Amino acid sequence: MPPTRVYDKRLMSYERGVVKTYENHRMMSFPSSRSHHHPCKPPTCLHLLKLFCGQCESHAAYSALAARRKPTERFRGPAVNNKRRKGNCLPNRMRALCGVLDPVLLLMLFGYYPSMTIGPKEGWQVYSSAQDADGRCICTVYVMKMETQMKGLRSKFRQIEADRKNIMTRNFQELKEKMDELQPLIPVLEQYKTDAKLISRFKEEIRNLSAALIGIQEEVGAYDYEELHQRVLSLENRLRSCMSKLTCGKLMKITGPVTIKTSGTRFGAWMTDPQASLRNNRVWYMDSYTNNKIVREYKSMDDFVSGVESRTYNLPFKWAGTNHVVYNGSLYYNKYQSNIIVKYGFETGRIQTQRALEYAGFHNVYPYTWGGFSDIDLMADELGLWAVYATNQNAGNIVISQLDPQSLEVLKTWNTEYSKRNAGESFMICGTLYITNSHLTGAKVYYAYSTKTSTYEYTDIPFHNQYFHMSMLDYNARDRALYAWNNGHQVLFNVTLFHVIKTDDDS
Repeated sequence: MPPTRVYDKRLMSYERGVVKTYENHRMMSFPSSRSHHHPCKPPTCLHLLKLFCGQCESHAAYSALAARRKPTERFRGPAVNNKRRKGNCLPNRMRALCGVLDPVLLLMLFGYYPSMTIGPKEGWQVYSSAQDADGRCICTVYVMKMETQMKGLRSKFRQIEADRKNIMTRNFQELKEKMDELQPLIPVLEQYKTDAKLISRFKEEIRNLSAALIGIQEEVGAYDYEELHQRVLSLENRLRSCMSKLTCGKLMKITGPVTIKTSGTRFGAWMTDPQASLRNNRVWYMDSYTNNKIVREYKSMDDFVSGVESRTYNLPFKWAGTNHVVYNGSLYYNKYQSNIIVKYGFETGRIQTQRALEYAGFHNVYPYTWGGFSDIDLMADELGLWAVYATNQNAGNIVISQLDPQSLEVLKTWNTEYSKRNAGESFMICGTLYITNSHLTGAKVYYAYSTKTSTYEYTDIPFHNQYFHMSMLDYNARDRALYAWNNGHQVLFNVTLFHVIKTDDDS
């Protein structure tokens, strides 16, 4: 069996294409785009170094070719044209090196694996062939099939198109998400426009008020100070006289709230004394509905807003709920985990009296809708001190009791048919108990019970629960206002009452 040539697969690609030539089952590779050799011509030394080549069918053919070459001619293989071709020139040193390496490489290639036959690989097809004068095939040219490469290119193009669509879809989704994030800003911008108009209106009103004040200042300048002071005192006396003629009225409307301060937890109580003089504006502050016994005192509403405490009281017992009341210089509150009412004097700093409220539920047995140990609600109005609670004897419905402020004895009791657990909050105005139907947004005064007539009626008086959760709502007869603890905000509501004015002719 004739010897064969062994080649390295890593040398099978060179520049842009490869042509494989089989010469009687011997293969030669050279660049298809730049080589100027005949398909059967052996490559130069440069090709041997870069690629591979088979030159003869056997050692015998190789020896015959070597015998016919001239003594002065370097061996180049059979049927070699020794003329230099353009682009195939090598430097003298390279040609000398090839003259030495050609036989060595040929011997190495012929010497190893003499029994292996090299044939066409898969993925190649016949390109052309050459014959000698007797019609025998002396070489065949194979070229690589392109179907596989074309399929690979189509697959890559489809993948690129799919990636492009995915990227466009993802970019569009990101853009849509950004637009969705900007959508809530539209009402904010609209609110800014409204606020700008409101500010402009305020500026106009301020300008008008400034002009009015200038006119008043010019008019006041015409009077003596003492005379002006006497006129103010006279006006105040007339106002007091008019107020004294006002009898208790019926609740008609609730407006507000006005936020005084934001402090403390979600639950708590704050109040002033309705029996105090007009010069006494002390404020008391009790944070949380349980596990606390610290009462903070402020000399005025301004000090309360600015947080300037005047005194702190440490109660002997913890309180339950947020329904405490300050009345005539004393604090009335429900002792924790009991139905005992405690009277604590601020002037003495001691407990003045305490008494159990008979049958009253406590410790979240009959609380308001928001819970918080609000079973017993203490309150005051124009007619005195009151306790609102529920008993088993009244099937958990609200019970109203008027208390003696000194001894805490029950003076009189009224049983209602309104469930304590369905009430949001309640307050007394002129002996009438007003009950809200919820402590949350949308709450309204829904039920009213008159202790004067022992009758009730359903009402529909809405009010604005600005901070969504009400845990304290008490009426102050001196200020004619509702004090409320609204989710950590201390607020005031104004009330509108229907009054009957007494005249001197009335008996």
